[in-house]
Amino acid sequence: MTCNVMAGEPIITHAVRMDAMGLSAGTIEYRCTGPAGGPVLVFVHGFLVDGTVWADVPDRLGELGFRCYVPTWPMGSHTLALNPGADGTPAGVAEMVLEFVAHLGVPSVTLVGNDSGGAVCQLALGSDPARIGTLVLTNCDAFEVFPPFPFDIVIRLVRRPRLARAVLAPLAWRTMRDSPVAFGWLAKRRLPGDLTAAWVRPYLSDAAIRADVAGFAAGIRRRTLLDNLPALTAYQRPVLICWGADDRFFRPTLARRLSATFPDVKLVEVAQARTFLALDQPGRLATEIAAFLAEAARPAEGVTPAGQRSGG
Repeated sequence: MTCNVMAGEPIITHAVRMDAMGLSAGTIEYRCTGPAGGPVLVFVHGFLVDGTVWADVPDRLGELGFRCYVPTWPMGSHTLALNPGADGTPAGVAEMVLEFVAHLGVPSVTLVGNDSGGAVCQLALGSDPARIGTLVLTNCDAFEVFPPFPFDIVIRLVRRPRLARAVLAPLAWRTMRDSPVAFGWLAKRRLPGDLTAAWVRPYLSDAAIRADVAGFAAGIRRRTLLDNLPALTAYQRPVLICWGADDRFFRPTLARRLSATFPDVKLVEVAQARTFLALDQPGRLATEIAAFLAEAARPAEGVTPAGQRSGG
């Protein structure tokens, strides 16, 4: 897939070649863009969507020299169910993210999270921050907002696979997918019908995937991210919080609270964007990430790349 880095309209491609990585919990499919050897980014999408929620942001960054991995995590829109007995809770998915990163064989990566994927990134920090060199959070769960109303009601209902089937079945119709209790208010623009249909197809058609949906939902608790806060305050590396300012669920006040927890943070609020920031403002998001990583890669004033003070 190619794109114009300066363009604002997202390019969304479904027919892309997917690679696969075997993890302890199951097989994770992913696509990769950008040159081998470039700084590595790993993207973490949210619940009941897949990697296409990032639109062409990874491709824009790939054209700028970054190596971007865009997995489909087992949060409902995946097509390969987890192994029996695997931990598919948010904490379990955080361990999968860390295992995926370890298999890449690089010293550290930039994690990029959105929606409940941002919560997963926070939990990864709480488990093992060593391989997370930098962190980018777009509109996502934080503190007691896990998840926001009215999605907390949906989460409670889908914790049982049989009930999940009945609750999720109406998403087969586009009018329901476009509603405020589904995807309708998560982006400024009306999302393409084929995009949202692809998101819901796995869990509407496969009982094993619905079981994974129930497992993820069962692990969502209001205290989870609050209990994880010490990991955020202890994380000393650079953090970018890039937030769609028009979000009706994850409001800018949440972004400001979140930014206050990190020692080294940059907060950017983006107009004309909601939860799915990458779909609303792909060019702006790619630009902000690239600039942030360029700044993070510069040695501190008076410090050489080897970490030694320069001068006599």
